[in-house]
Amino acid sequence: MAQQVQLADFEMGRTLGCGSFGRVKFAKYKPDGKFYAVKFMKKHEIIKLKQVDHINNEKRLMAQISYPFVVNMMGYCKDEHFVYIVMESINGGELFTHLRRARKFSDEQSKFYALQVAAAFAHIHSKNIIHRDLKPENILMLPNGYSKLTDFGFAKIIEPGTRTYTLCGTPEYIAPEVLLNKGHGKPVDWWTLGILIYEMICGQPPFCDEDPMGIYQKILAGKVYFPKYFDKNAKALVKKLLVADLSKRFGNLKDGSADILKHKWFESYELSKLEAFEVPAPYKPSMKDENDTSNYEDIPDSKEPPPAVAASQDPFLDW
Repeated sequence: MAQQVQLADFEMGRTLGCGSFGRVKFAKYKPDGKFYAVKFMKKHEIIKLKQVDHINNEKRLMAQISYPFVVNMMGYCKDEHFVYIVMESINGGELFTHLRRARKFSDEQSKFYALQVAAAFAHIHSKNIIHRDLKPENILMLPNGYSKLTDFGFAKIIEPGTRTYTLCGTPEYIAPEVLLNKGHGKPVDWWTLGILIYEMICGQPPFCDEDPMGIYQKILAGKVYFPKYFDKNAKALVKKLLVADLSKRFGNLKDGSADILKHKWFESYELSKLEAFEVPAPYKPSMKDENDTSNYEDIPDSKEPPPAVAASQDPFLDW
């Protein structure tokens, strides 16, 4: 269970990544001697950009999730400069880094990660949470070669039968109903899974252009080209996910996520064995040990602390 922790109990190490309001650092927690990832978020920027609800939401949502293929939250704390979310440390680097190095993944590797993302979506959807920001940068690799979904900054609780209207996501991954401002829900995540599968197998997303407007036009036109090497079962699944008509998109039909998790492309894997990490991964990141963070790029630290927020103006008093 996520709990309030004391910042003084952490020994901060190198920066692993940057987010919209700060950065993520590798840190040792003195009481248990274990390593975690601590997400620093600047209070004054969150307030200035009117994102307080957004950040409170991220903390609340993450506290509800505990699943093998999702980065789990361990705790949270604050000081006058930052609010902090403490997460398990996933040190194998971003899927993005490994995909760019390899140019594209084998069918087997693509299938392995795709099923884990699909299972993560099925789990969070069962709690009425949508992620809304799938991309290779938001999938982290474990030393054992498995993957975990991260970054719940755009996630939202959607009660059954309701929709949300915020435009968010990465241009290449945005679903047509988001672009058309029709209101969206859980099906957006299934669309993004279709984009991810295609990008892993081909090395680039199906809708590409130098200009975001060009990308959006291609998404709305909906024409997907499949190269000859694309596995026929993978192609069948992607076609069912990249469907603009929500009444026909997999994940949104009467059998829900089962249409995806039990798809023919995935039949060589047993999900319960994957959840127990019992199936050897087709690829493992190169690491000296499980605390080696060399799969993350070096990011220089900022020297200046952000402005402090006075207690009388602090919207994060319950952290």
